[in-house]
Amino acid sequence: MDTARFAQAIEAFDRANAEDPHTLTVAGAARPLELVDAERLSAWVLRLEPNASEALQLAARCQHLCRWKIPRSSYPAGRVGYLQWRTQLGRFHADTATELLERAGYDRSLIDEVRRINLKQGLHSNPDTQTMEDALCLTFLEFEFEDFCAKYAPEKVVEVVQKTWKKMSARGRETALTLPLSAPSLAMVLRALSPE
Repeated sequence: MDTARFAQAIEAFDRANAEDPHTLTVAGAARPLELVDAERLSAWVLRLEPNASEALQLAARCQHLCRWKIPRSSYPAGRVGYLQWRTQLGRFHADTATELLERAGYDRSLIDEVRRINLKQGLHSNPDTQTMEDALCLTFLEFEFEDFCAKYAPEKVVEVVQKTWKKMSARGRETALTLPLSAPSLAMVLRALSPE
């Protein structure tokens, strides 16, 4: 790995995400939401895979690059609109990351690897893509699940947990069960996982 080039790419991703107008309070300070999310996702990738490939580390830092630029509200309500939004977002993230990686001097083969991971190609067969999916799921469960449980009906929470579980590897699922969830949130997870 060319450490200078890698640092330049990470800095470019972080600079772009630092422009997010949405903020999150972390340790008493307001910080750009997407920058915090990228840092959290990178941390989870390295927890799961301490020797993560360069492509995976780059992909983690740019997975949701500049997400606020295509708001959910710009697509119709409902599942079809949601899926259209997600598809467009995935392409936008990958294209924006490609541009920044080219500027940092990366070659096409590594950029294509980052794109494959970002677009979740080879889920369940590409180890880097699966690690990314596990990290995304664990980031959601660690940092967003409590609020999600408070916002939605139990049936919706159960459905989302079940879908999340299907996307994770055995390692991801085992790790998820070690998260320090509140008793009510853990109960929702266990309810989702219990046989009908």
